[in-house]
Amino acid sequence: MTSQQSLCSPDPVPKTQRRCSTLKLFIVALAFAYISKALAGTYMKSAITQIERRFELSTARMGLVDGSFEMGNLLFLVLVSHFGARLHRPRIIGMGCFLMAAGSFLTGLPHFFMGRYTYDTIVHSSHSDNTSIAACDSPDMDPGSPLEDATVCVKDPSSHMWIYVLLGNALRGLGETPITPLGISYIDDYARAENSPFYIACVHTVSLLGPMFGFLLGSACVRLYVDIGYVNLESVTISPKDARWVGAWWLGFFISAALLLLAGVPFWFLPRTLPTRGPEGEGPRPDPPATQEGLLEQDGDVPRSPDARPSAVPKGLLQSLKQLLGTPAYLLLLCAGVLNFNAVIGLFTFQAKYIEQQFGQSASRANFVIGALMLPVYAVGIFLGGLLMKRYRLSVVSGALLGFVTSFVAFLLFLLLHLGTKCEHLAVAGLTVSYNGTAGVWHSEDAVQAPCNLACSCPLGAWDPVCSESGITYTSPCTAGCLGSTGSGKTTVFHNCSCLSHLYPEGGSTSVSLGQCPRGNDCVRSFTSYMAITVLCSFISALGAMPGFMVNIRCIAPELKSLALGIQAMAYRALGGLPAPVYFGALIDTTCLKWASTGCGGRGACRMYDSNMYRMIFLGLINVLNGSSYLFFVPLLIVLRRQFRKPAGPLKTLQGPQPMRDLGRRTQSAPRQEDPPLLPALDGDRRRSSLGEEAPPPMKDTPAQRASGEEEVQEEVQEEVQKEVQEEVQEEVQEEVQKEVQEEEVFGKTNGEVKGERKRRNTVTVEVDVSVEVSLNGKNAV
Repeated sequence: MTSQQSLCSPDPVPKTQRRCSTLKLFIVALAFAYISKALAGTYMKSAITQIERRFELSTARMGLVDGSFEMGNLLFLVLVSHFGARLHRPRIIGMGCFLMAAGSFLTGLPHFFMGRYTYDTIVHSSHSDNTSIAACDSPDMDPGSPLEDATVCVKDPSSHMWIYVLLGNALRGLGETPITPLGISYIDDYARAENSPFYIACVHTVSLLGPMFGFLLGSACVRLYVDIGYVNLESVTISPKDARWVGAWWLGFFISAALLLLAGVPFWFLPRTLPTRGPEGEGPRPDPPATQEGLLEQDGDVPRSPDARPSAVPKGLLQSLKQLLGTPAYLLLLCAGVLNFNAVIGLFTFQAKYIEQQFGQSASRANFVIGALMLPVYAVGIFLGGLLMKRYRLSVVSGALLGFVTSFVAFLLFLLLHLGTKCEHLAVAGLTVSYNGTAGVWHSEDAVQAPCNLACSCPLGAWDPVCSESGITYTSPCTAGCLGSTGSGKTTVFHNCSCLSHLYPEGGSTSVSLGQCPRGNDCVRSFTSYMAITVLCSFISALGAMPGFMVNIRCIAPELKSLALGIQAMAYRALGGLPAPVYFGALIDTTCLKWASTGCGGRGACRMYDSNMYRMIFLGLINVLNGSSYLFFVPLLIVLRRQFRKPAGPLKTLQGPQPMRDLGRRTQSAPRQEDPPLLPALDGDRRRSSLGEEAPPPMKDTPAQRASGEEEVQEEVQEEVQKEVQEEVQEEVQEEVQKEVQEEEVFGKTNGEVKGERKRRNTVTVEVDVSVEVSLNGKNAV
């Protein structure tokens, strides 16, 4: 039976058919909401470097802006997860989509309240082909550049416009709060137990179209100039590979706002609850014992003790939290997930920036390769992981083991291969190479000064790079000591550069062209190797993503699934999503070699990084976080093996004194031929039952019998208690068999399924352990 047939099996009941159609509509609507919210979130990641340059922010402050999404998400996450399940879940999700749309709109709005973007350059658009620029004699920068009087920055309101980007991102995080916990729990409540992981895997797989389209949208928008439609593009002297380039970062936020607004509409027309296939016909379906104990319907796994899987939902939030956090498996999985999530957020946030700085790629190309190569492969891995669960019906332990193995293999590949893929420093005079050609790294701003340009009085904070034929980049034509120029705009070439004369003593070229020098062919090969390793690691780790997710919701009480997902999301965001961009950005800032200067004389965005230190810090921190998570994964496997283990035998003994009604609560074992009969009885009772005789009445209590001792009394009481228990158990078994026959008639089970159910029912075994002390105490009542 296919997944669609299992979801919509033929059913003569009209209510069930409506349930089938409504559930499909909810899954489609939730998938589109996932795509839209993921597109908005990943577009924010793809525009990080553009927002840095436009608002002159450091990477650490940009990490704070990016982390504001988690601030908004954390405000109401627990409350929505706990109380949202009792309200109209689809409409709450629709409200969240509308809030995310408003947040995306607010994020892109500051562009229209800021002036035109200006950058450091000595080449003005008014210069004609016949105008020669003496950079050494005229070190002044563009009048519109940030290097102006400090009072301009104080009066300019655009210097604080980045706060609106932070608020809009926080509002988008607030709207995203109910989508995951309420949407996933809604599917898991009303879908069949064996199909719920497959549907959730489909939603997560389709949702990966959002990050893919988000990065592709970022690639397209970054290629456009920020003030497109307002300036003449012929006057722009920088290229997309330049560290001063700012793309149309604002455009993608308005596109994502429109998609989020559209995604919230269908949820207002979906019902609060769906009819179920149970006899009552209303409310969410109860989870059967087999579903509670495995990732899928697995008979072999049973909890180690009844306390490991509570069945009732506490009424209070504090009681629910206590019950949830008292599950060791959930706590270990939560700790391991927080560390792993820190690494994922750091990699996902700054990977495009790393590709730009390490391999000399443009922001547009970096976003394109992430969206077109890495994310589709990751989506395929998640989908195959869901199919593996459905095909082999993995238990909780098997799912956790699959997630551990795939994650560890990807970690080893990342650790052993990524650190070896690198590019050499871009040769910049005064930063990574001296003016006489000696390699090194200098962090001092005065290092760009040399005897060859000392008389030029060059602004040390300027970044207007030019490239010489020797492959050395100079921070500006002034620091190269150039005395004249030809051409205009992007084709401007500077001549008679004094700092190049000692490199060409025999009258060689002393000219430089606009822009920094390109990277060599070795860097291109390293970039190809890096992307191949990244794609392979993504696919391997994605295979265990869905089994790990299902372990998280199957190792706890089924009634606490919504709260568990909310607590997990809160911990991930509070301990991973919020701090990770900030401390990753702060560590990346320590590798900066050249900072831009703002109009206040302060520090702006970084123009160039120490690529070797950037690689060691960025990749090293990711490996440390991933490696630390395995300190919790190993104990998690041990705990799961103890909590969900194979039964030692076909019998389950009821230990300790229990009420008579509790003796009827038994555990079914898998159908085995060696299982004992349903009701074990004494030899005498078995012979009487086979001959159709009635059991003899209890003996009267005569003085002679009481004088002979209590041995016969104990045997008599035990026989009577066992007979009463047998009659009670038989009545309950008959009632359950009749109930199953009615369900079989309603749902149209096949003859083979009916026989299998009856065979499993006939193999139920109950062993009653009644102590002599309890029998004696109940003697008078008998």
